[in-house]
Amino acid sequence: MSTSLIQLQIEGGIATLTFNRPDKRNAMSDDMRTEFIHALERVAADKAIRALVLTGAGKGFCAGGDVAGMEKRMNAPAGEIAFNGWHRQQRVHYTQALLHTMPKPVIAAVNGAASGLGADTALACDFIIASEWASFTWSYIHRGIVPDGGGMYFLPRRIGLPRAKELIFTGRKVAVDEALALGIVDRRTSADRLLADAQEWARALSQGSATALALGKRILDQSFELSAEQVFAQGSQAQGICYTSTEHRESVMAFLGARA
Repeated sequence: MSTSLIQLQIEGGIATLTFNRPDKRNAMSDDMRTEFIHALERVAADKAIRALVLTGAGKGFCAGGDVAGMEKRMNAPAGEIAFNGWHRQQRVHYTQALLHTMPKPVIAAVNGAASGLGADTALACDFIIASEWASFTWSYIHRGIVPDGGGMYFLPRRIGLPRAKELIFTGRKVAVDEALALGIVDRRTSADRLLADAQEWARALSQGSATALALGKRILDQSFELSAEQVFAQGSQAQGICYTSTEHRESVMAFLGARA
């Protein structure tokens, strides 16, 4: 699948989705978001796809929301601004939820600047690998707005509340070495190896049972908000499903056969 604003390539069970608006540093326009949603829905539904790598074309990962779109919203009739903004937020949140709840591993391969919504989009992935050219900034404060792509939820969970507040309140740029030290980035690699390393990592993460991965990811993503009792209860339900899976049966029989 290849479109003007989103490219989706699938090879060996690994999907690579590329933001393809390099002349705008891959800023997220409404049209781009629509294509992004369609691509994420396809990846989530395709059982042959075991993992997803997300990256950007050109020198940037994603510059955030399209400022031209912000101007358009401000120029709407006064009585429509709030509802138009609410409607747009539903699309933003749906997109980020698709990415965050993807029932398979997702890696952000950050090749350049990830700003505002771009930084939030990287955080919505399970893991972040970055090149030496990567940087992160929660620049919303410079536009008089708050992080709306999940940054206020994801960032404190990665680096702690005080550090998250400092980055969100100042909107300062975080270079890749600091991002790695803070825990924003999980791995660093060279620009010429970024995509290959991300895809190799995706393959390693997705070798196990797709059923167990999807169920385990769902519970882990909620574990900070749930009590131990709730995690155990959800784990019991997930395990019951795993007991019936083809992957579990085949792996047990293979083990018993090898031992015999």
